[in-house]
Amino acid sequence: MRILQTVSVKQVLTEMSKYKLLNKYKNNKQQLKKECDQLLFEMKKLERTRKYTSGGLKTQFDKEIDMRKEKIKLIDFQIEQLDMLPIGSELHDQDIQAVIDVKIGDNWEELTKGKTIVIKDGIITDIRER
Repeated sequence: MRILQTVSVKQVLTEMSKYKLLNKYKNNKQQLKKECDQLLFEMKKLERTRKYTSGGLKTQFDKEIDMRKEKIKLIDFQIEQLDMLPIGSELHDQDIQAVIDVKIGDNWEELTKGKTIVIKDGIITDIRER
């Protein structure tokens, strides 16, 4: 019989991976700023054409803008944390599903412990029990 098991993937922080993560965070932040600007532009456009109701639509625009500003704050925090992390730190990257074979006589405790895959610059360096 086969079952699915969640496997944790961790990334070892290297100069290259730190640089890539920093770029990813900065690109996400830039995209969110563009979205905020676009929402503000659309809101002003609607105000000029007087086609939107006084409260409902403006509230929705404000809510969307605030949501993006919160995400920007989170990204700023992640950038700060990344700057403080020493090279060689392990960062949780993702969880994936793996198929494992289960047969009569297997040790259930050992099977359900789960595994962690460690990646360094795109190469699997270790597979270990959690």
